[in-house]
Amino acid sequence: MSLHEEMLQMGDRAVTAARALALCSTRKKNSILEAMADELEAQRAALKQANAVDMEAARQGGLSGAMLDRLQLTDARIDAMIKGINDVAALKDPVGQRISRWMRPNGLDIQKIRVPIGVIAIIYESRPNVTADAAVLCLKASNAVILRGGSEALRSNQAIAAALQAGGAKKGLPAHTIQLVATTDRDAVRELVQLEGRVDLAIPRGGEGLIRAVVEQAYVPVIKHYKGVCHVYVDASADGAMALDICENAKCQRPGVCNAIEKVLVHEKIAAQFLPQLAARLTARKVELRGSEAARAIVPAMKPATEEDWSAEYLDLILTVGVVKDVHAAAAHINHYGSHHSDAIVAADEAAQKAFAGEVDSATVYVNASTRFTDGGEFGMGAEIGISTDKLHARGPMALEELTTYKYVIWGRGQVRK
Repeated sequence: MSLHEEMLQMGDRAVTAARALALCSTRKKNSILEAMADELEAQRAALKQANAVDMEAARQGGLSGAMLDRLQLTDARIDAMIKGINDVAALKDPVGQRISRWMRPNGLDIQKIRVPIGVIAIIYESRPNVTADAAVLCLKASNAVILRGGSEALRSNQAIAAALQAGGAKKGLPAHTIQLVATTDRDAVRELVQLEGRVDLAIPRGGEGLIRAVVEQAYVPVIKHYKGVCHVYVDASADGAMALDICENAKCQRPGVCNAIEKVLVHEKIAAQFLPQLAARLTARKVELRGSEAARAIVPAMKPATEEDWSAEYLDLILTVGVVKDVHAAAAHINHYGSHHSDAIVAADEAAQKAFAGEVDSATVYVNASTRFTDGGEFGMGAEIGISTDKLHARGPMALEELTTYKYVIWGRGQVRK
C-alpha cells in the first residue's frame, strides 16, 4: 500500500469513528477516559522503557538539552498525563450545549448548539505527553483524531497510543477513534493535511518551521501555534523582588517551552538599579544575556543584541534585555517583535497595568504573574490541545470548547417563507 493510500484509509476510518463517537453519551465517554487513565498506569514501565530508547537515540543524534527535556517521560510527567485524563473526564461535556436561543416573530425557535468538529489531525514534535493530551481532549469533544508526532518520540508515542487504545477498547471506544501515524516519512504530514473531506481541522504543535510547512501544504483549515516570543515588561512602579522572581521563573523554570520568556523590557527610570540585580540573578542560573545598547551601558557583560534577537525564540537559557521609555513603548515593542502568545507586566501602578493589558495584542496578557501559566491545565481547562496565536476560531490555550463548532437547529410548526 502506498503512503497516499495508507493516509486515505486512515482518513476514512477516522470519519467512521467520528460518526460513531458522536452518538456516545457523556457517561460512556467518561468511562472510556477513566479506563485509558488506568491503562496508562498499568503500562507505566512499558512507557518508560520505550521513552528510554527514544532518549538514547536522541542523545546520540545530538538533540539539545532543552529538546531532550521536552522528550523525556519521567514518573512525574506520566502522573501528570494520568491526572490530565481524569481531569478531562471530570469536565463538563461541551457537546450538545445550547449556546444561545431566540424566537422569531413567525414562531421559529432558533437554537445554536455545540457539536464536534469531526476529524482532527494533530502534528507535533518532541513532547510525547501531547499524544495523551490531544487524544483525550478530542475524545471528550467527540472528535476522532489522527496523531503524527516527531520521529524522535516515535516509540514513546506508540506506547502511549497503544495504552490509550487498549484501555478505551475495554469500555467501548469506537475503533480507529485514535490513530497514530507510525511512518517517519515527512511526506505523511503533507498527505495528512491534504485529506479534504476526511480531515476537518489540522493543529500543528512544534517549531516555527513545522507550522509554516503545514500551513503552506494544507488543503484543510489549520489553527496555528506559532513561536512563543514572550516578554516581561518591568515598569517603574514594579516591586523589584516580585519582578526578579517573575523573570527568573518565566525564563528558567522550563526554558524549552513556548510560554517561557525570551525578552525582558525595563523602564528607563529603574534600569540602572534593576538590571544589575536581574543580571546577577539570571547569570547565576546560567542564562546568557544579550542586551540593547542602553542595557549594555548598565551591564557591559551582556552580549550585544542583534536585530534578529528581538524576534527570536531561543527555547534555551538565553534572554534579550532592553530598556524602554514607558509602558506604551513597551507595548509597541511587544506588538512589533512578539508572537502574540504570552506577555506580562510587573507594575504596582494601576494606570500602567490597564494600559499594558489594553494595548498588548497577545492571546494571554499577565499583570504581576509569570507567563508560565499559559497552559490549559493551569487555566482549569484540564489538558490542552495547544496554544493558538491565531484570532480565529480559537485563541490562547485550546481545550474542550475550542474543539467544537456549532450548528443551528430550528424548530418550527409548519412555517413556510413567503
